[in-house]
Amino acid sequence: MIKYILYLFALIISFSAFGQEERKHIREGNKLYEKGKYDEAENSYNTALQKNSQSVKAEFNLGDALYKQKKFAEAAQQFQKVAEHTSDDEVKANAYHNIGNSLLQAEKYDESIKAYKEALKLNPKDDETRYNLAYAKKKLQQQQEQQKKDDEKKDDDKKDDKDKKDDKKDNQDKKDNKDEQNKENKDKENQDKKDGEKNKENQEKQEQQKPNQISKQDAQRMLDALNNQEKKVQAKLKKKGEKGEKTNIEKDW
Repeated sequence: MIKYILYLFALIISFSAFGQEERKHIREGNKLYEKGKYDEAENSYNTALQKNSQSVKAEFNLGDALYKQKKFAEAAQQFQKVAEHTSDDEVKANAYHNIGNSLLQAEKYDESIKAYKEALKLNPKDDETRYNLAYAKKKLQQQQEQQKKDDEKKDDDKKDDKDKKDDKKDNQDKKDNKDEQNKENKDKENQDKKDGEKNKENQEKQEQQKPNQISKQDAQRMLDALNNQEKKVQAKLKKKGEKGEKTNIEKDW
């Protein structure tokens, strides 16, 4: 819970005209604050600080107004000014308490823990600060555990992405190798086809260049025919010689 200086303590303000103006704007700011008009209250407190830049009450109440508007970073800075400007330990302890609350709301748990510890040094009996300190420690632990899970998930996601990329690369390499092999096979088929066609053309050309050349089978048939003819001639001659025909002798007398 935020601690409000406008309810916790009052400062002695001089009755000079300058002090009267400062007090007037602080009172206006407090009324606006109580009505929930925190942005207008902020303006009134800033006006009071213009009248007296050292007004701890205006500084503290300005921090409260900023906190209510969820301007936690600005509120923490404003309460830090209060802690630096006041010599009152109670006011300083309240300022550190509110610094802790502002940082807690901003989820800066480690810094809020330090602020609560400063507050407890000044006011060790403050149970509210002690409770907020314990709560901030618990939130810090949860934050660290969540961060660890997030980091592990990121590592797992990176590993999964790497595995997917490796698998994709392997598949691509296999596809490239298969495509290359198919291309080589296709090229070989085309080359074999070209070679076959070329050999056929060469053979046809050779046959055209040797029109009188006969095949081995035709040559053998012709040789067999000649041999048969020769046998027939020899047989005929032999038969003729065996008849022993007489030779006529012409008489010359």
